[in-house]
Amino acid sequence: MKATVSDFVQTERLARQMDQHGLDAIVARAGINFTYLSGLVYPGTLARHLDLADSPRGVYLVWPRTGEPRMVVNAIAEGLARRDSFIEYFDVYEGYREPPVERLAKVIAGMGLAESEIGFETNFISAADWEILRSRLPRMRGSDSTDLMDTVRAVKTATELDRLKRGADLLDQAYLTHFPTVRPGMRERDLHAALVAHCLTGGSEFTHGILNSERNTIPYAGESDFPFAQGDAIRTDYVAYVKGYPGHQSRCAVLGTPSADQNREYAVIRDIYRAANELLTPGRTAGEIYQFVVERFAAVGMAYTSMLAGHSVGAWWHQQEPVISRDNPRRLEQGMVMAMEPHVNHWHIQDMFVIRADGPELISDQFPTETIFACG
Repeated sequence: MKATVSDFVQTERLARQMDQHGLDAIVARAGINFTYLSGLVYPGTLARHLDLADSPRGVYLVWPRTGEPRMVVNAIAEGLARRDSFIEYFDVYEGYREPPVERLAKVIAGMGLAESEIGFETNFISAADWEILRSRLPRMRGSDSTDLMDTVRAVKTATELDRLKRGADLLDQAYLTHFPTVRPGMRERDLHAALVAHCLTGGSEFTHGILNSERNTIPYAGESDFPFAQGDAIRTDYVAYVKGYPGHQSRCAVLGTPSADQNREYAVIRDIYRAANELLTPGRTAGEIYQFVVERFAAVGMAYTSMLAGHSVGAWWHQQEPVISRDNPRRLEQGMVMAMEPHVNHWHIQDMFVIRADGPELISDQFPTETIFACG
């Protein structure tokens, strides 16, 4: 059964935000907003065209304050949009022949919005496309809708929570299945390939992440031929998208039996991690939680230097506002989902939580983190 608008979009929240900003319409081009406002998950090459701001096959979604939204879509991407999206009105152009922004201008005019106030993601629309819009719609007034949409997306619907849970369970099952297979001499890329394949086979349309031995001291450099050795701590940080929504967890493992020092180091990180999670309550600012993390690590003689200690998650992209970062004034709200990850070095625990009135609710609950996972 095709999803409905109310399954994903907080329509009343969106309407309030548009009224507060005096907007007659919003144009969504970035993947996070297009996916959210369409209920549509583009795979493969179609997804890459959604991510490239200068794509000759880009797609747009025009969401008016009143009336029906319309999708501007190229012919190759039309079929999936008609099948899966809850949007019912489409304007199809021929990619490589007609620039998508030219069709967007015609659609805006056709919707009676040529002299209206319209919100655009100014961090995503190119200067070249903006000049075309200004020349075609000289009476249109444009403003930035980036923060507005961040605010709308932050509080999740029940359907969004269900998709996040599906992604989280799939990713944890991948860890639980493949950590026990690690042996001395196994390469980082072998374990990475097994985790990604497990998720793709299980229903994820896109899975990415990193893992590395503690002896491979450059994280986020891509998995390599570096071999694991007995006693190695293994750091992970993965994302598995299911229908556009990510499971996003980091799990710690050691090849063989963890040493006393490893258990002691892990316990310090785990306890600070858990204390920070308890601060996920409505009304608290992201910056306050970050400062708490810095102070707790300092109290045990460790400097916390990471630029973030957590972040919200949502459609299409796993790292969204509010970000648990230094001095961030954004306040947490009930119904937000946060991926918390205060960590130092290779001891990287990360889970997803729903913020509830009575405290955080764990979404990623299939993998126990009380102790280090012993591989092999």
